[in-house]
Amino acid sequence: MVKELRSSRNALRQGTAVALALSIALASVSPVAAQSLSDRFKSLFGGKSDEPAQPKPAPAPGQPADDDVDCPQVTVRAGASTYAVGASGKPAVGNEIRFQATITKMARECARSGGDITARIGIQGRVIAGPAGAPATVEVPLRIAVVQGGVGEKVIASKAYRTTVEMSEGGSVPFTFVAEDLAYPIPSAAVADSYIFYVGFDPQALSPEPKGRKRK
Repeated sequence: MVKELRSSRNALRQGTAVALALSIALASVSPVAAQSLSDRFKSLFGGKSDEPAQPKPAPAPGQPADDDVDCPQVTVRAGASTYAVGASGKPAVGNEIRFQATITKMARECARSGGDITARIGIQGRVIAGPAGAPATVEVPLRIAVVQGGVGEKVIASKAYRTTVEMSEGGSVPFTFVAEDLAYPIPSAAVADSYIFYVGFDPQALSPEPKGRKRK
């Protein structure tokens, strides 16, 4: 009787260990967990993960390779992670919401171009129709900025963008946008680590660009 009880306990322990090992193995091959940074870039920027990477051109004499370029982290600006539009003349709350957009993923890639760094910033998000009903097409306003953080935050470069999203009957549509033209001067080594990319929704991006003031 004692031997049978011990055998049952040993079998239970072995079974638990096997189940745990299987769960760890499955987690290790999960598509999300195993996806490399290059795979995320390829999927976000329109490429396929099974395509071979294109060789990069050799850097100019005396210039470091792009792999040596500091590429700041990208994050969503506080307070700019969602964008909601209400019915005409109504605030975007409750049943008056026509649609709401959110940012779900981001990625970035940097390359040296002379004395500047040109960044490609990818944004993935989703637009969801609200109770008031979304239009057939939605204009999503975005802003991307490179900022030198720290005491007295300094905006190095900032650009507004717009992308159009065609809504579906299901009322929930993903969108992808890639900014190709955000450029800024190469920072010195002393401040490079304090640089950061901020992304977010900016309703002012839907307004016409103000005309330059005339000099007196």
